[in-house]
Amino acid sequence: MAMSDAQGSPPQLAELELGTLDCVHCGLCLSHCPTYRVTGRETSSPRGRVYLMRGVAEGRIPLGAAVAEEASLCLGCRACETACPSGVQFGSLLEQTRAAVSDAGLRSGLAARLERLALRQLVPRGLRLHVFVAALAWVQRLRLDRLALLLLPPRFREIHALLPPVPPVSQRRPLPRSFPARGEPRGRVALFEGCLMPELFGAVNRATAEVLSQQGFEVVVPAGQGCCGALQAHSGDLEFAKGLARSNVAALAPAIEGDAIDAVVVNSAGCGAVLRELDHWLGDEALPLAGRVRDVCEFLDEVGLRGPLEPLPLRVAYDDPCHLVHAQGVQEAPRRLLEAIPGLEIVSHEDPSACCGAAGTYNLTQPEMSRAVLTAKMDALASVAPDVIASGNPGCLMQLRAGAAERGLGARVLHPIQLLAQSLAR
Repeated sequence: MAMSDAQGSPPQLAELELGTLDCVHCGLCLSHCPTYRVTGRETSSPRGRVYLMRGVAEGRIPLGAAVAEEASLCLGCRACETACPSGVQFGSLLEQTRAAVSDAGLRSGLAARLERLALRQLVPRGLRLHVFVAALAWVQRLRLDRLALLLLPPRFREIHALLPPVPPVSQRRPLPRSFPARGEPRGRVALFEGCLMPELFGAVNRATAEVLSQQGFEVVVPAGQGCCGALQAHSGDLEFAKGLARSNVAALAPAIEGDAIDAVVVNSAGCGAVLRELDHWLGDEALPLAGRVRDVCEFLDEVGLRGPLEPLPLRVAYDDPCHLVHAQGVQEAPRRLLEAIPGLEIVSHEDPSACCGAAGTYNLTQPEMSRAVLTAKMDALASVAPDVIASGNPGCLMQLRAGAAERGLGARVLHPIQLLAQSLAR
């Protein structure tokens, strides 16, 4: 039965049937799926989830709790897309399914309502988020968070462990609207800041701008840009995410028009994946932006580094963010940049492109599975005893930082651009 003929099928699933038909049920995705590795359940694999999605689209399977559970349990890492010989666009199918689950009222519990409230009214609202983070900084400074943990349920201790120390005010100040090119000019780029990056990883944004400037690129930081919508889409709030995307298209349009810039540079893998695929959400209006998006490591690898790099005698384990390696296809560029730093040794751990378990808000909504996935990751990292764990996504940085602290590894967790900035600044 076609989707359009299925009784009671929600309109959000109208595109699912065609997308799921690409799956030939070969099973090559199974060994790459984090949740299948943990559970061994077919329904918790990409192949099993595609079967459920197709069943819903054809009206054979009700859109109920079983489908909602599997859509929620999936990390959305998209490793299955890398493994798939048929080109199944699982990430898009998952977004549509989660939106249908949400709109059908199957995510209506208190936790889901609080998540939606935060993702609509806090995360994308710059001033509110800034005030919230400033308040959190005082709570941490006065150690009130430790007192609160004694009074709150154990579940909040896991959430607390994921929170990074709020950076000092100097790292949370807004970036200048432009950074001049230093040395012989090589071009002009726009920096996409994101929402959480300026508040929790301001040092990464500044390092990104300063490295690009040092490499001869004028850097503009367009006003009006904001949250990319990734977290909202992952949680099933797809239409709200599209609204955020339209705002970014409008904010970045003046910088893009007339080939005024060479690239829109992004240092967050999750943001980059969304921006590169905005035409999937918005159609042709987003193509001028989507076609110019580059991860900062990818961009620097393409243009080539110039100038001397000073030695950094460090053992570095580079861990691939899922939405950089699987969604954007960027794998070797960060490694080549790190290998260019004298004295830096990249130590290879097992399965570096496997998910760490962060997956946006997944480590908050699915803590047990997230912890199981993180445990495997930390086992691999501990075996190579790195001085630094490097990764290019804020969620991964927080998750890996929490895992390293719990294991007592003593390794710093940094973005690759921070290591490059250290080498160039010496």
